[in-house]
Amino acid sequence: MKLFVDTGDVEEVRKAAEWGVLDGVTTNPTLIAKSGKGFKETVLKICELVPNGAISAEVIATDYETMLKEALEVSGWHPQVVVKVPLIEPGVRLVRTLSERGIRTNVTLVFSVSQALLAAKAGATYISNFVGRVDDLSDDGMVAVADSVAMVENYGFESEILVASVRHPLHVVQAVNAGAHVATMPFKIMEMMFKHPLTDIGLTRFLDDWKKAGLSIG
Repeated sequence: MKLFVDTGDVEEVRKAAEWGVLDGVTTNPTLIAKSGKGFKETVLKICELVPNGAISAEVIATDYETMLKEALEVSGWHPQVVVKVPLIEPGVRLVRTLSERGIRTNVTLVFSVSQALLAAKAGATYISNFVGRVDDLSDDGMVAVADSVAMVENYGFESEILVASVRHPLHVVQAVNAGAHVATMPFKIMEMMFKHPLTDIGLTRFLDDWKKAGLSIG
């Protein structure tokens, strides 16, 4: 499964990229606004930090013509840019247009299998199924993820199911179990994936034993 970090913070991207496990970055208008930096400036820097990674940059307009203009603009910034498009009627139309032009897309704000089906049929590269926001409504967001994975595989769609709105490491584990192709998460969640109390206890024991034995490497 591919791992993306969901952020507009260049320093978070830099740290995650250093681990050598990062496959891409997702951004959205809120994250870009929080960064305090320019949109294009931020996207280009992220592309530099994650060579060959898929970097999602979202259009802001909600009418087809303006969305198309924005999509062509952002997709021209760098070959790694994936145009992020909301699951609305003009958005699905836009995805079809971009797909026919060979431009990769990430359809966002998807919460149901029926929405995922529309995105897949339009030719979406990634379909961002949100789980945390569904869980907030006392429902199970991962059910739609599993069903969407089954849907794209059953019908042979090339779209990849991307688990978004990840709130904790368990969501990542559940995404793995659901067969999701990608999981995107805040930097702090990716950091948490390293943590386990038995790892800390084991490492402390190893180092203490090594020190007591007076050993050295080399």
